[in-house]
Amino acid sequence: MRELGDFLRARRAALSPQDVGLPAGDRLRRVPGLRREEVALLADVGVDHYTRLEQGRAAGVSEAVLSGIARALRLTPDELTYLLTLANPPAGARTARAAGAPAEVSPPTRILLDGLRTSPALVLGRRMDILAWNALADALFLDLASRPAPHRNLIRLLFREPGFRELYADWAAVAADAVSRLRMEAAAHPRDKRLTALVGELSIHDEDFRRWWSGHTVKATDQGRKTFNHPVAGPLHLDWQALRINAHRDQTLVVYTAPPDSPTEQALRFLQAWTPGPGEGHRTDSRTATGAGGAT
Repeated sequence: MRELGDFLRARRAALSPQDVGLPAGDRLRRVPGLRREEVALLADVGVDHYTRLEQGRAAGVSEAVLSGIARALRLTPDELTYLLTLANPPAGARTARAAGAPAEVSPPTRILLDGLRTSPALVLGRRMDILAWNALADALFLDLASRPAPHRNLIRLLFREPGFRELYADWAAVAADAVSRLRMEAAAHPRDKRLTALVGELSIHDEDFRRWWSGHTVKATDQGRKTFNHPVAGPLHLDWQALRINAHRDQTLVVYTAPPDSPTEQALRFLQAWTPGPGEGHRTDSRTATGAGGAT
């Protein structure tokens, strides 16, 4: 329950009394944001009950109480989902996950990937492990196949490989968004040892990751646009969509597309001509993906 308390304190600190229609009062505040009693008042819950929740001493919190706290703290829909997950984890989430075998990508999904000849596409696991990819994605992300399988994780590449920082025109926004998505997964799988190890590694080695992770921002965006500064194809303005694979709920298909008749579409055609196709030095093979791990 520590994560729940940290999240509530972070969101409480981000609001002022004026933000929620309360008088500022005359007393100097020792710390920024709302006081616990103010949140309890706005949420219509007892101060002791809310305090126990922040201190991790409350269990089995009702959805009505959590919804009231969400209204008081002006939480977004994604933040409300995160709050509900932290307070009442899904069945089985409290069981430690063994390292086990890496997730398998089904043969039909691999065929689908290779059939997307004009669009870079990836299959991601819930830790942002890169489980499979097509030839154009391999070219877009600077030769995924050459990287050791334990390092083949999008968020790890974002923070630990300088080439990936240079690949994105707005690296900070992309990386911060990836951290927000990873937090959502961590809430749903609090005992996932490989996910915990990934967070620990990035927290130790990267100050930006450590700052964003401690900010407790959460987001579950499933589409958008990213700009790449590709060393071969030049600037690429790509729309992306994250599509959940229903047969494997922990896997997500991420597809990048270019606006029709745009310079980016022409650049992708050039990159496609420059890239070997399936069977020509490339293989989308999930069996080699043994790394620790949304879209980035």
